Amino acid sequence: MRFIEHSKSLTIHEISKYLENNFEGLNIINAWGEKNFFYNPEGLLKRGVYFSTIKEKDGENDKASHLYREGIFRLNFGISKQTFLDLFQILPKRPSRGNSIEGSYDFKEIDILTPHPIYGWMAWVSVLNPSLSSFEKLKKLLSESYHLTVKKYKRNTLK
Repeated sequence: MRFIEHSKSLTIHEISKYLENNFEGLNIINAWGEKNFFYNPEGLLKRGVYFSTIKEKDGENDKASHLYREGIFRLNFGISKQTFLDLFQILPKRPSRGNSIEGSYDFKEIDILTPHPIYGWMAWVSVLNPSLSSFEKLKKLLSESYHLTVKKYKRNTLK
């Protein structure tokens, strides 16, 4: 999904504050070179259920976005399979260790919504340094992601 209007990129702090202020029950953990937003309102799970991450550096098995570039970060979150298919027409296969999903995606391009380079097969999406106008369009997807995360949390804690 290409965003047409470009404006100044939001900061990690601005995105984090939006997530914290608009989605209840989040447990925020900084680890693995990223800021992890877990849903865990009652603290019943060790960390919680992943809602979103903001990745600031490349990892051993995740280098497709070239996050070593100065000031580049990647916002990641899961959406429903149907929404993913509506956006990208195909759910990619799981990549082998150290590789990215197959497809003609440029995971290095700023302000473009793509499947997550590694977890696209799980209907996760990513965007590098989203602009304000892009982020406004992402809010609906983030809301969907949050509701899916809450459902997963309830399934995991009712066992």
